[in-house]
Amino acid sequence: MVRRVLRRVLFFVLLILVAIPLRWMSPPIALLLGVVFGLAIVPHPFADASRRCARILLQISIVALGFAMNLHDVLRAGAAGFVYTLLGILFALGVGAILGRMLSVPGRTAYLISVGTAICGGSAIAATGPVIGASDDEMSVSIGTVFLLNALGLLLFPPIGHALGLTESEFGLWAALAIHDTSSVVGAGAKFGALALTVATTVKLVRALWIVPVTLATASVRAWRAKREEPRWWRRNIPWPWFVVFFLVAAVLRTYVSDFAPLYPSLANAGKMGLTITLFLIGTGMSRASLKEVGARPLVQGMLLWIIVAITSLLIIRAGWATVA
Repeated sequence: MVRRVLRRVLFFVLLILVAIPLRWMSPPIALLLGVVFGLAIVPHPFADASRRCARILLQISIVALGFAMNLHDVLRAGAAGFVYTLLGILFALGVGAILGRMLSVPGRTAYLISVGTAICGGSAIAATGPVIGASDDEMSVSIGTVFLLNALGLLLFPPIGHALGLTESEFGLWAALAIHDTSSVVGAGAKFGALALTVATTVKLVRALWIVPVTLATASVRAWRAKREEPRWWRRNIPWPWFVVFFLVAAVLRTYVSDFAPLYPSLANAGKMGLTITLFLIGTGMSRASLKEVGARPLVQGMLLWIIVAITSLLIIRAGWATVA
């Protein structure tokens, strides 16, 4: 009885701590706290409720993050940035699928890691996970892998760029194509220089917007496979990612409807806070048994995929095949 009460109290204390907008609290820290709780506290005092809340809050947060997207900034990145990101996404998804099979990584986990590497890290995984029916364990492992590599990218890219003698334009393009999360792309660009920051931010915006078509395509492919495998496929519960459509609607409102301009930053910040809380809830669903079963294979897949993407994009940029005017 006492232990059950203590588990519940600790859960709510951590939840409140994650929800408070502290400067040092970030999505990776929230996920880490959740994973530590899930591994240390057995059984989870609110397993079912936490899973349901995470699913709903995740979709609401993704929509709210759309209010941070200005489509004019995306268009200013130019057609060149669009082509680079499209080719980079297709390349990352293809190589990720090959590595996942070679390493025997579970299919959904391998796909989530590939999507996170190809588009924009945790946000892409958070948007795609519900569409493919990913479990809390699969989401936790995938997001944790991407966040770890994302942190390494923020630390390693600027000194590597200086050592290789990259120009600010070259480095900004490289960071935008090879670092997972938008915040780390911005951080790395800012460390390298003002021009690098501008290039990295604009190209990364184009890359982040691919959340919408990739998630919709994933849902369509899943429905198509269900139709082939089962004659009465329409009776199956295949979730359609309407929240991604509303994410795009939010971006359109942010760009073209100025009457509510003062509200957009607050809504975007609420989305970031909601995503932070969601990652904590997802992390608490991690168990020792599932972590032991998954092992280190997803991390190896994510690391190899990231290295291949980073080296390939760097070689293309140094060869002059990818530039930003």
